[in-house]
Amino acid sequence: MKMVKKYAGVMLCAAVSLSLAACGPQESSSEKTSSKGSELVVWEDKEKSIGIKDAVAEFEKEHDIKVKVVEKPYAQQIEDLRMDGPAGTGPDVLTMPGDQIGTAVTEGLIKELNVEKDVQSLYTDASIQSQMVDQKLYGLPKAVETTVLFYNKDLISEDELPQTLEEWYDYSKKTADGSKFGFLALFDQIYYAQSVMGGYGGYIFGKDKDGNDDPSDLGINNEGAVKGAELIQKFYQDGLFPAGIVGEQGINVLESLFTEGKAAAIISGPWNVEAFSKAGIDYGITKLPKLENGKNMSSFIGVKSYNVSAFSKHAELAQELAVFLANEKNSKKRYEQTKEVPAVQSLASDTDIMKSEAARAVTEQSRFSEQTPNIPEMNEIWTPADSALQTIATGKADPKRALDQAAKTAKGQMKAKHSGT
Repeated sequence: MKMVKKYAGVMLCAAVSLSLAACGPQESSSEKTSSKGSELVVWEDKEKSIGIKDAVAEFEKEHDIKVKVVEKPYAQQIEDLRMDGPAGTGPDVLTMPGDQIGTAVTEGLIKELNVEKDVQSLYTDASIQSQMVDQKLYGLPKAVETTVLFYNKDLISEDELPQTLEEWYDYSKKTADGSKFGFLALFDQIYYAQSVMGGYGGYIFGKDKDGNDDPSDLGINNEGAVKGAELIQKFYQDGLFPAGIVGEQGINVLESLFTEGKAAAIISGPWNVEAFSKAGIDYGITKLPKLENGKNMSSFIGVKSYNVSAFSKHAELAQELAVFLANEKNSKKRYEQTKEVPAVQSLASDTDIMKSEAARAVTEQSRFSEQTPNIPEMNEIWTPADSALQTIATGKADPKRALDQAAKTAKGQMKAKHSGT
């Protein structure tokens, strides 16, 4: 997912969180009424409602109800729910990134789902785990994404593609001249840099005995993370990355260089397939390269999900709609309209879907990917980690010192904002 999205899950203060949790309505047996004539509101992602148009019409007909679909940027929907939910103007079903689940649960914004195991088993392990908090389910996955490698076929052929990041460094040394570049990536952001740092053994959180993220075990400054950051720094120090791709405007600069034919390859995501196609670029897509240690570059798995608002007056019906929208049949229909890769296991081998080079690349890269942590403490990682990586990129600090400071800052923020850490 584009990194403007990743900060959308920042928590409100504890007092507000508690008040929201307290005011989330609970549907009692006396409040349950016939669904006939009811209206459900679904918040869908921008420009994605076409993917559920037929499913919504079918659900309306079967249940004799009205479903109103409203498009909103999916990473901002939780922020809007904080205000609209208590006001009674929010959705029954919304969509959100998997890394916001923990925050939403802590704040009492979404309901636990009572879904049979056979339904849960439809989805890939990583995608369904993104919806779990304390072994309880709070959503159903509808799409998955990872970062992948886009390359310009007019500048480099598939047969010429370097197979490792180090080989891409060598290629860039030969081709970068200040106006044109070889390989580019937004390595000043942890979302992208973790692909390198993780391949060398860096991690965000360790795991406790039950396999849950352990915020007391922080790995963003361990030996492997530092080694990965040292390799990242070389791309900047040696002039292989332009200064313009550092900072808030970096993503726009990187994408412009690719669409203008000035970069042979970039790390991006399936969200850019349509934009690059419209730009007229003859591009290919493949998984991320390997590292010199033989391991493939990792990546975060992004999961979009359907979730039920804690403020819904028709929670059971809303859950039924979420299950329906995310089932195998409707997930495939949604893919056909939106090209977002489904989270349903069986569709990973669907011949129609696997005709897409982007879907194949995401599916293959998923083998080397890790779930984006969905606990609230993840909100305290993004900013200090990115700040450290920017000082590394600009040469203002060596990797170890910068990452040590990031870890110290993150630990301090987790201690101040999250009880029990």
